Amino acid sequence: MSVDQDIVPVAQPVLGPEEEAGVLEVLRSGYLSLGPRVPAFEEAFASRVGATCASAVSSGTAGLHLALRAVGVKDGDEVVTSPFSFVASANVALFERARPVFADIDPVTLTLDPDAAAAAITDRTTAILPVHIFGWPAELDALRRHGLPIVEDACEALGAQHPDGTPVGGTGDPAVFAFYANKQITTGEGGLVTMGDPEMKVRIDSERNQGRAPNMDWLDHDRLGFNYRLSDIACAIGLAQLGRLDDLLAGRARVAARYREALAGIDDLTLPCEDHGGRRRGWFVFVVQLPRRVDRDETIRALRDVGIQSKPYLPAIHLMSFYRERFGHREGEFPVCEDVAARSIALPFFPRMTDGQVERVATSLRAILEG
Repeated sequence: MSVDQDIVPVAQPVLGPEEEAGVLEVLRSGYLSLGPRVPAFEEAFASRVGATCASAVSSGTAGLHLALRAVGVKDGDEVVTSPFSFVASANVALFERARPVFADIDPVTLTLDPDAAAAAITDRTTAILPVHIFGWPAELDALRRHGLPIVEDACEALGAQHPDGTPVGGTGDPAVFAFYANKQITTGEGGLVTMGDPEMKVRIDSERNQGRAPNMDWLDHDRLGFNYRLSDIACAIGLAQLGRLDDLLAGRARVAARYREALAGIDDLTLPCEDHGGRRRGWFVFVVQLPRRVDRDETIRALRDVGIQSKPYLPAIHLMSFYRERFGHREGEFPVCEDVAARSIALPFFPRMTDGQVERVATSLRAILEG
């Protein structure tokens, strides 16, 4: 790579004067935490996705943990979930000394396969945790037929839509969003749980704040809790980001469409599935599956050599060393997940990515794969 060649980053947040003004207002107010921006952000976000209520928390992981607790997951239980996800969606079951039980994924949508999930359910299963992977809505209707509580991992799915037109996060089931810097909106770090049950919000609000009583009495903690609060500073950024959400989503959709055009015709390169069946993706990352003949790690190095960042996205959770050692998982258990995980690569993707940057990535990838 020449020294004057710009690097194309794998992700880049969009921040501006609105976020800066919101942070300054909080700093000058003196209410850095437990102030008015937290409920304001919760109400604005819930309204956006059509949820009854929402609880802001310190991360998506924190939200998944509290949501599993809220639906009754406890020591010795099993939670059926996807092995193709960020590791947090499995770890949170272990936080409650429950066991994550994996089921394979659909080869097209990459979400939890309903038939595989059904086969994984036992009399110890107390919840199903589907992942709206890469912003694609999981098949909730099929999963609900088992009558078990659903906790949606929507950490990558803001802006996505179910077949009936309901936004992800607005079904009434607890759904968890995350706001890391590469997400559809960011608060730096942070998360939020949407839900349809106000009593669940009371519980989550208490448990995110050390189990403090609903009246916020400093000395009365009436349940086990955690320090999972989200600050007013973060919520001020979140409010500004919500104000520009339509533009951010449109920018991501534009870049995705440009990638589809630029990458068309490359033999055996699998692109993200297109919207179908009434489902609409909330674009988070642009992940392609490389041809099986190609060395994925070498492809990432070759892209890096020409100034293009990329990542393997995502590893199979059950094949991570911790899960191998803890539960004895081995290759071959979930063949679809393992095949997809071995070939997937996240290309640079962000709302203000230019057509020229997309073309540069596509041309470089095409040359590497066809070279």
